[in-house]
Amino acid sequence: MPTYSYACTVCGHRFDAVQSFSDSALTDCPECQGRLRKEYGSIGVTFNGSGFYRTDSRSGSGVSSPAPASSKTESTASAKPAPAATAASAS
Repeated sequence: MPTYSYACTVCGHRFDAVQSFSDSALTDCPECQGRLRKEYGSIGVTFNGSGFYRTDSRSGSGVSSPAPASSKTESTASAKPAPAATAASAS
């Protein structure tokens, strides 16, 4: 079950509460019965290992090739036969 952080808007009391996803948010401060608000901070997830970074899928040569200008250019270039292949098959 996740842990949510709350802070009172009246007295400033801060605390954490373990609640289910289906539980409704707390509204009353346990100290002064003032209005509570949920606090959102950084999440406790870290991405370790390979496959999470942009550079993981590149070759190890250290030099990256430029990306194609558009997918239209790439599909047009592959649709044309190579001139050397055409000349070799005509002989």
